[in-house]
Amino acid sequence: MKNKIIKGFSLAMITVMLVVSLTSCLGLTPGGNNNTVTEAGGDTIVNNVTINPSGADVATGANEGLRSIVSIYCTYGNSLFGSNGAAGSGIIYKLTSTGDAFIITNYHVVYDSTSASGSVSKDIKVYLYGMESSEYGIPATYVGGSMNYDIAVLRVDNSVVLRNAVKSGSAQAVKIADSDKVFVGQSAIAIGNPQSQGISVTVGAISVDSEYITLTGSDGSTEVTMRVMRTDTAVNSGNSGGGFFNTSGELIGVINAKIINANVENIGYAIPSSVARAIADNIIDYCYGKDCETVMRGMLGISIATSGLSTYYDTETGMLVKCEEIKVHDVTTGGLGSEILKKDDIIKSVTIGSKTVKVTRQHHIIDAMLDVRVGQTVYIEIIRNGETKTVSTVITEDCLTAY
Repeated sequence: MKNKIIKGFSLAMITVMLVVSLTSCLGLTPGGNNNTVTEAGGDTIVNNVTINPSGADVATGANEGLRSIVSIYCTYGNSLFGSNGAAGSGIIYKLTSTGDAFIITNYHVVYDSTSASGSVSKDIKVYLYGMESSEYGIPATYVGGSMNYDIAVLRVDNSVVLRNAVKSGSAQAVKIADSDKVFVGQSAIAIGNPQSQGISVTVGAISVDSEYITLTGSDGSTEVTMRVMRTDTAVNSGNSGGGFFNTSGELIGVINAKIINANVENIGYAIPSSVARAIADNIIDYCYGKDCETVMRGMLGISIATSGLSTYYDTETGMLVKCEEIKVHDVTTGGLGSEILKKDDIIKSVTIGSKTVKVTRQHHIIDAMLDVRVGQTVYIEIIRNGETKTVSTVITEDCLTAY
């Protein structure tokens, strides 16, 4: 949530309305009182499965995560803390020893529809943990972003402060976990800049691993729907763009919203790390050093639907897995997929380059199209009339859409 200094738009001040809930694909299995124990080392055992291997704990995860978190301050006028300033958080995504970096944050952290100088701040400074003083401010520039995904990417060039921090080991690029493998009940650590008071840590758990919410976008009028994880970890205005970590200090999400309601306690949201990573890479590839400033998503020209649900118990992980069967609901004539896909095809996997994604949730297909680049071949494994086959198509400029 962006902490605005003046009265104005802030995602933290919106009551989030849930519109769609994708069922959990990875949920913590109720082990029962006789099946769950905690060893002296801190590992939790559920049905004889170690949930926190290697003895990772909250302090370990928090201190690992702190090395990749920055506080962000934007101005749209002359004064850092003047009447049109804003504060938030960010995550160091890519980092070099020479002090160059790409930083992920929320789009609404750097965007202000009411500013006189333009919608995106042209005066952005980031601060490392423990160095939140004006003399250590690191200038950053806007590379690109998406209001629909609420993700933006910033660039830092040749920062002496960052270079020294890399040498001392106090700054590093974030380590990213697969957010599709988080489970309900898993410990979750939020690190950010709440109320612009400096970087701090709060701890809770994953409440829902994947669902959709609808809220008002950064322009103050457009409704946007996005996929998020839900948490009871305390988040406040200024946490937006900050990291959501597991106990190993790996990023599992990017904090971006919460519900504010007298009848609600601790319902916050984070954009899954797999989505944030794909969007950041997309922005860097399509926007850095180019005229483009938004996400370019590949479109197959199909609509999909869930045709069936199933669950199974994974004895190796101790998780109850719930999956969706995904079918092609409709095909747009002339679209990229019109030559290879037909209504009622069951989609089993999508392969782009060396990466194959097994499709067990609707979002697997949607997210995969963020990774496509012009000229790449996309291979789609389908079941048609009971027969398994693989079809393919080449990504063209015409199938890209700004999003």
